[in-house]
Amino acid sequence: MKINILAIESSCDETSASVISDGKILNNIIATQSVHEKYGGVVPELASRAHQQHLIPVVDSALKGSGVSKRELSAVAFTKGPGLMGSLMVGVSFAKSFAYTLGIPLIEVNHMQAHILAHFIEEPHPKFPFICLTVSGGHTQLVLVKDYLDMEIIGETTDDAVGEAFDKTAKLLGLPYPGGPLIDKYAQKGNPNAFEFPISDIHALDFSFSGIKTAVLYFLRDRIKQNPDFIAEN
Repeated sequence: MKINILAIESSCDETSASVISDGKILNNIIATQSVHEKYGGVVPELASRAHQQHLIPVVDSALKGSGVSKRELSAVAFTKGPGLMGSLMVGVSFAKSFAYTLGIPLIEVNHMQAHILAHFIEEPHPKFPFICLTVSGGHTQLVLVKDYLDMEIIGETTDDAVGEAFDKTAKLLGLPYPGGPLIDKYAQKGNPNAFEFPISDIHALDFSFSGIKTAVLYFLRDRIKQNPDFIAEN
């Protein structure tokens, strides 16, 4: 008998549902939230409301596209955390109700562990132990992975996550949200020696990104004083 799992993710501003059969992903549906664009960042309350609107259609689409009916499900997995509290509550509440109605087990998933274990979806699989650099919108961590559920954080950001630094810098530059991917795109076409910025001096294995963000702020302030059209011209 196949093990079919419905997996629900609602930790931030994307609503996602996947159907996995014996470890193979049959379907994965993601609904994004454009409502945050005009605010230049994710608004937690708006994210929660959008999850409420998207979750049922996303789950329905994931099941239909997978060819697995809800009666054939063996369990429901959901993101327990970390993440935005309101967004997580929407996913957790739905998962509990759905699983209870079908009389099947619930599987709690740690968001950050899931990022690391995603490396085991396809071959080749990493061999234990290994070190994983985990970079997401709200987290930057260096993790020693000893086994599937035996992990130790050996380094992390002391301030902003790198994704936050990208988005906040993009906002300073007047780029639309999310600006991180745009900075990455433009940087590949730019001159790395055009301007000089400081490098953070962090001991051990930790990271720091707020300094470079502040340096960009001061850089723009000084350049705009000299030339009010600096950003538009560059």
